[in-house]
Amino acid sequence: MGHREDLLEGAKRCLLEKGFLRTTARDIVKESGTNLASIGYHYGSKDALLVQAYVSLIEGAGDEFDPGWGAGDEMTAAPGSLERFQEVWASIIGSVPRTRAIWLLSFELILQGDRLPEVRKLLAEAQEEGRSGIVPMFTGVPEGELDKETVDTEGRFYQTLLNGLMVQWLFDPDSATDAAQLTEGLRRVIAGATKD
Repeated sequence: MGHREDLLEGAKRCLLEKGFLRTTARDIVKESGTNLASIGYHYGSKDALLVQAYVSLIEGAGDEFDPGWGAGDEMTAAPGSLERFQEVWASIIGSVPRTRAIWLLSFELILQGDRLPEVRKLLAEAQEEGRSGIVPMFTGVPEGELDKETVDTEGRFYQTLLNGLMVQWLFDPDSATDAAQLTEGLRRVIAGATKD
């Protein structure tokens, strides 16, 4: 690996161990075996590097969500069905033990966003990718074929559910909503909305 990749991997390890606010440029350099000047040369700033490391961690967590990528199993339910909805959420919930540190980091960034305006701006831009990345698991439509309206509606819907669900699972896994409960809730909402 070159310095750029070494820095990214070192920054990811620092984020998982120390979090965003407590990670210093010197921590990253020590962890990556590089030098301080290489951070500015390759990423522009420590915060820009940490954002890239965070995005990379989130992408890896996203791979854990989809049984087709992470667990080696394929989805069995038809795309767009309530059964697929439940299958995907069961997979996401099953990934929580492996992705817990990443979700804790996510909530650190959410809570500290006002103190990090540059970081907030970079992460807001990355949210679009997150919205387009989650839709294919439910619909079966490849990410590159999604239109903007689908990403802006369905992607936002799934992203909102994901964030709320992760809050529950990080706070108290014993009382958190499971995939069957989430699916039954959706089923009831749909039934109520379609009554004459």
